[in-house]
Amino acid sequence: MSDLIAALEQQERDLVFDSFDHTDAWRLGSRIASTARDAGHPVGIDIRRPGLILFRAALPGSTPDQESWIARKAAVVLRIESSSALAAARIKAKGVDPAATGWLDPAEYAVTGGSFPIRVRGVGVVAAATASGLSSMDDHDLIVAGIRAHLESA
Repeated sequence: MSDLIAALEQQERDLVFDSFDHTDAWRLGSRIASTARDAGHPVGIDIRRPGLILFRAALPGSTPDQESWIARKAAVVLRIESSSALAAARIKAKGVDPAATGWLDPAEYAVTGGSFPIRVRGVGVVAAATASGLSSMDDHDLIVAGIRAHLESA
């Protein structure tokens, strides 16, 4: 578990934006959606700031259930400012059930992989990029690969 946590923490150190605006959200979301579409993934993709959806795509095969998962995964990122996969790994390593403690009510938070913070250098977390429809780690990997490709092309 400590290797997974270290790898997830390294991703967050590596994947930092110099700036992030609505145009960046559109470009990033389009890149992720295109990759998912080409792979035939039935996912929903979402990039949001608190109270504002910047990008949304529902690819063929996605379901209304993914809307709830997206909102709850993004809520984790926007609350604790780390990826939902990292939050899940840290909580599992501690042997804590966040629902039992009332800390992260499962009706509002999905502590599972698939949402990643959009962190701007010198500013902090400004948004969450989220996928839902695959396994938790596949959702996470789809978002991370999209962010990495976006940053490398900038």
